Amino acid sequence: MGRNAVGCGGCALSVMGALTALLGWLGTGRTRIHLRGGFEGEGTDYGVLITELPLVVIAGAGLPLLAGALLNRLLDGRRGSDRHR
Repeated sequence: MGRNAVGCGGCALSVMGALTALLGWLGTGRTRIHLRGGFEGEGTDYGVLITELPLVVIAGAGLPLLAGALLNRLLDGRRGSDRHR
């Protein structure tokens, strides 16, 4: 597999991870309370958009990318070290 294909696959995996993490975060009860508020708007806190949202997206994008890089590194090492000489 070519380097470009692996790079595209890593980027696609990263985007899918970020979207999955975002949708998972939006689906939790805690986030629903913070964004939509409880009874008569009690508990509404839009600060989670500044504090939690970037961390969720970065973690969702970073973890699959790290896993893909580790898997690529392991599979590359198994193919033989003669190729890297």
